[in-house]
Formats: sequence, structure tokens, C-alpha cells
Amino acid sequence: MIRHSSTTHAVKYYQYNREEMLSFIPKDARSVLDVGCASGRFGALVKHKIGAEVWGIEIEKKMAEEAAKRLDKMLTGDVSVCIADLPENYFDCIIFNDILEHLADPFSVLTSVMGNLSGRGRIVCSIPNIRHFKVLKKLVLKGEWEYKEAGILDRTHLRFFTYKSIRKTMDSLGYTIEILQGLKPIKKWKHLWIIYLFYPWLWDTRFYQFACVAKPSAGTFS
Repeated sequence: MIRHSSTTHAVKYYQYNREEMLSFIPKDARSVLDVGCASGRFGALVKHKIGAEVWGIEIEKKMAEEAAKRLDKMLTGDVSVCIADLPENYFDCIIFNDILEHLADPFSVLTSVMGNLSGRGRIVCSIPNIRHFKVLKKLVLKGEWEYKEAGILDRTHLRFFTYKSIRKTMDSLGYTIEILQGLKPIKKWKHLWIIYLFYPWLWDTRFYQFACVAKPSAGTFS
């Protein structure tokens, strides 16, 4: 996993627990892997609420040291390298909370971790929506594509996704999507009126992120 970051930038990234993603974790999961787990706060929440064994992968050394205090097992390094040290057919859930967009090749990572999922395993992802209304507004009306310290246009993002591209990506890699749900919808009417006016084409622009739950399609590893 590639995440270029100064200490300040890392702190901004790692201060959130992402509690809204907890509802997407299978309640019967007994073994969970949190990829890009940061300081392990979300993994600790999973341990507390679900009672699962939680592993973590984190590339930032200081954050990994913090996570090691909270999680059951910790791997420090690039996820594409750490995958080789993971047990096969083991995890009931593998989490990618705002991680795929930071990877140079998220597709090979998603393909590789299939072998680490148990027979009932699922991947759970939180993915920023590049078709968000505010991004499109600045691009179309102002011609601006300005990278920020954090957010959808975070300067460390290497890949960008939309609702449709998430579906196509998962399908092409051999996953079946069970849930693809918008998160953090726009609520201000001054932004919503144009979305509702052209709803069939713009409905997905309301959402800041998408939560995706998927499983390997039948026969993928037969």
C-alpha cells in the first residue's frame, strides 16, 4: 500500500474511528483483517462489538505500534507484501476502509486476498466517490481539480472510483456485490435541487463515499 504522508497528514487520516462502517461487518465474523488499520481504533471497535479476533496491516510504523496494543496480531508494511504472511482461507471479513484509492494496484490486492477469505468470507470497503456533487461542480463550472490534504481529492489518492466503476471492478475481479450503499449524503437544499432535477443521471452525486460488501463469486476458486 502506498500512502505518502508527513506526520501531520498521517494524524489527520488516523483520527477517525469510522463507526458508521461497523454495521457492514458480518455479525458472525470470528476472524477479521483490517487493511490499513491505522492506530487500530476501528479494529478495536470490531473486537468489542462483535467479539472477533482482529488482525491489522499498516504501513506507517508509529501507527502500527499503536495498533499492536489494540489488535490480536499486527503486520507492518505494504499490504501487497504482507499478504504473503497471511493464513489462507482464514478471515471471515477483510476490511478496506478508505484504502483502495491509495493503492497503485488495488485490483491485484483484491484478487490476492480472495485466497485469505474463509468459505463464508466477505470484503467490506469504504470508497470515496469521485462523482460527488462538489467535485463535479468545481470541475465543470470552474475547471478546478485541486488536490487537498484530505478528502475525496486527497493528494495521496492514486485511484478514483464511482458507483458504476466499483460495480464493474468487483465483477471483473470475480466478486459478487451484496451491498453497495451511499454514505454521508448531501443535505443542503441549495445543492440538492439540481440533483433531483436530473435525478436519473445524478442520484449518486449526493454521496461522499460508498460502502461495499462483496464475496467471491461462485466458482471463482473452484
